[in-house]
Amino acid sequence: MKYVALLRGVNVGGKNKLPMKDLAAMFSAAGCSDVVTFIQSGNVVFTAPKLLLKTLSVQIAAKIAESFGHKVPVILRSADEVEQTLHNYPFPNAQGKMLAVAFLADFPAAEAVASLDPNRSPGDQFHVIGREVYMNLLNGFADTKLTNAWLDSKLSTVSTARNWATVNKLCELLRA
Repeated sequence: MKYVALLRGVNVGGKNKLPMKDLAAMFSAAGCSDVVTFIQSGNVVFTAPKLLLKTLSVQIAAKIAESFGHKVPVILRSADEVEQTLHNYPFPNAQGKMLAVAFLADFPAAEAVASLDPNRSPGDQFHVIGREVYMNLLNGFADTKLTNAWLDSKLSTVSTARNWATVNKLCELLRA
């Protein structure tokens, strides 16, 4: 079965530097095969037995901390889950580079989702479906207030966001 690992805050703005070659080697050493990285921001497509997934996020995060000194959350999705993400996008008329998805490590509580302020970032739109927060960032990535830190604190989980082009490319890699 194919999966993708989405790492948060890797190689962003010169911080948390992590060579993709080293990251791929960590996944291979953990028991994954067919390991491929996509762009420098911590996207890893791989094949692994389902049993390995129970500990893989923790293993990789620990290895990154040990080897590079970075505390990096690792969020996993199956190929089917990423495919479903494409089909669930709730803004059918939205276009452009400001579309994004925040992948959550856990399912948020319904009460937490209901308490999210829809006017947190006026002009931007968001919708939570399962473990994804779909965003139409009309203010742009740099100016939105729909940040990972806000989502994490309000939904009591960990998130990492990807733009729509990256989500589509990851889906292609998972289908290959």
